[in-house]
Amino acid sequence: MLASSVQRSKPTPYPSKARSALIRRTVVVVLVLIALTLVTISFRSPRSGPVHGLQGAGSTALHPFQIAATRVAQPFRDAYSYIDGLTKAKAENKKLKKELIEYRAAQIRAAAAAAKEEQVVKLLHFVQGPTFPNGYRAISTEVTSFPSGPFTHSLTIAAGSANGVRLNSPVVSGDGLVGIVSNLFPHSAKVTLISDPNSYVAARDLQTRVRGGVRPGAGGTLILDQVQKTEVVKQGDEVVTDGTHNARLPDLYPYGIPIGRVTSVGVADTASFLQVQVQPFANLGSLDAVAVLVPTKHR
Repeated sequence: MLASSVQRSKPTPYPSKARSALIRRTVVVVLVLIALTLVTISFRSPRSGPVHGLQGAGSTALHPFQIAATRVAQPFRDAYSYIDGLTKAKAENKKLKKELIEYRAAQIRAAAAAAKEEQVVKLLHFVQGPTFPNGYRAISTEVTSFPSGPFTHSLTIAAGSANGVRLNSPVVSGDGLVGIVSNLFPHSAKVTLISDPNSYVAARDLQTRVRGGVRPGAGGTLILDQVQKTEVVKQGDEVVTDGTHNARLPDLYPYGIPIGRVTSVGVADTASFLQVQVQPFANLGSLDAVAVLVPTKHR
């Protein structure tokens, strides 16, 4: 029994690689041909028929999978839409902020230009108006520096001796008296304001003709000083420069330049004069355009 030979079955040969590749290619070709055939039939066949019925059945069978795919993809679409919208909103917000800054800057420039233009127009009206003093001409100029503190009562203008400005020339704005030229250079001049502690201007009440002298008061106001208690000065009266009364001793300021308006009139038992407070017409802290009054004839 042990010596007898046992016949074994032949092993099954494995398919070769070339055969497997040939099968795969054949399957791909057949599937492509089937797909092309179905597409051709679909285009050439009538709207109703077995092919369209087959397509409808396929669509019905695949509809649940389409719904499931849509539901799965929806959160990702929503997330993408949210992120995209947030990015666009941030970009739009940044753009709007930039435009707002530019608009505000343009508004400020326009307001500054309008304020300066308003002063120039007022000054032009004063120079060409009936109250402009006779025997004088106006040299219009701009203010280049302003009072730098509460104890500084002067400013600089962009006109000097080369422009015809003279020392001790009155300086006005479109609203009223500003001061007097106290220092002169070829192309600029220093103007001492009527708010300076050493300033004194001969003045009168335009309504009652009462004379006095305007000097600085408290809080940026002026005082009409040396008005007798027997005189009449009323609140709201306009105060102007008094001008020259003696040709041999001409005053630095011509007659009729507006100075300010009376805001209060008081009487104190211990004082020798009325206490008349005057609010200046000219805004001495924000001047852009002024005019220097120069006599047309040398004195």
